[in-house]
Amino acid sequence: MDIIKKKTYGFSKQGTFNRGRKSSAPKAKGVSGIDPNMLIKKASTEEVKPFVSSAMYKDIDLDIRLKNNLLKKGYDRPTQIQEASLEQLIAGRNMVGVASTGTGKTGAFLIPVIEQLLKAKAPFTSIVVVPTRELAQQVEAEFKSLTLGMGFSVACFIGGTSVSQDIIKAKRRNHLIVGTPGRLMDMSNRGALRFSDISVLILDEFDRMLDMGFVHDIKRMTAMMTNRKQTMLFSATVEKSQEMIISQMVENPVKIQISTGKNASNSVEQNVIKVKTGEDKFKLLLDLFSSEDLNKVILFAETKRGVDVLSKKLSNSGIANGIIHGDKSQNYRTKAISQFKNGITRVLIATDVAARGIDIEHVTHVINYQLPMTMDSYIHRIGRTGRAGNKGMAYTFVD
Repeated sequence: MDIIKKKTYGFSKQGTFNRGRKSSAPKAKGVSGIDPNMLIKKASTEEVKPFVSSAMYKDIDLDIRLKNNLLKKGYDRPTQIQEASLEQLIAGRNMVGVASTGTGKTGAFLIPVIEQLLKAKAPFTSIVVVPTRELAQQVEAEFKSLTLGMGFSVACFIGGTSVSQDIIKAKRRNHLIVGTPGRLMDMSNRGALRFSDISVLILDEFDRMLDMGFVHDIKRMTAMMTNRKQTMLFSATVEKSQEMIISQMVENPVKIQISTGKNASNSVEQNVIKVKTGEDKFKLLLDLFSSEDLNKVILFAETKRGVDVLSKKLSNSGIANGIIHGDKSQNYRTKAISQFKNGITRVLIATDVAARGIDIEHVTHVINYQLPMTMDSYIHRIGRTGRAGNKGMAYTFVD
């Protein structure tokens, strides 16, 4: 992955575009309440050795069919969160796991669930609740690949799909259900999905679900899971204010913390671009794209309309891009992500719907066209780059 290493982009007090030095802008907070000076940070120059488990999946006591599927996917060793949680989760313990994005949390909860299914005397149903459609689809796809040839069924329930088809799927016997809170509650309200049938509850990206206002739906769901035997809660960040809610959701959990859950990735170089009054902000963005180093970029805007406007402007400037936001159909969003992953488009423009759950390799840059509303949002946005031992770059425009 090609990353800008020797030059940084910043602005002087007057807002003039500069290369090679940091911004000396006044320490004023944006409307979001974030101090822009907190968003200027060099990537760590220390060589941090990636975690390499001493164990290999072929030597771990797992069903041979699961081992074979893991090896087919190239998963020869557990990640740190997987190694720390595997034994306890297979044993049926409740868990709260905190780990940064890109650390293998999906495998951390799916592998033990599949192992339990393979060993169970009677079939049972697990449910994975996630904040976004894209993450739900990724979990579904991962489960299918890990259970290839095992005869297990999975159903995914997300907005933007056929309700009538979802009702049919919900009434079938499913070993895994995955979905977003709104559609899952809709299936329950229609009598198609019975939460009392759920044995294992998995809450993924829990902090994001709280940010998006799903807490009441989640509480209603968990209250109806009267036969629940195990609960797993995974998150990339934690806040003191969330601890009481978590304690209500997960009884006597094993707690695993691979990351602090509060700091932006050390593998991401961060800088701000100060825009002075009257300056052409979009031209500054085009100046960034004049560098070939920006070859796989996620560009965040605060509103759906803002995403649409940026897309049209970039297209008119000859920069291939795709967009995802809440007003786009699921088929449209899936196609946009696929084209971005495959290099057909250079830029993916999105609202915060893309800050969680989109796992795309080799994203070189993240650009915030406006200051994010919260630091939590900022952390998760820039977490789309600098993944799996690679270096990344994040720019934030400050008006």
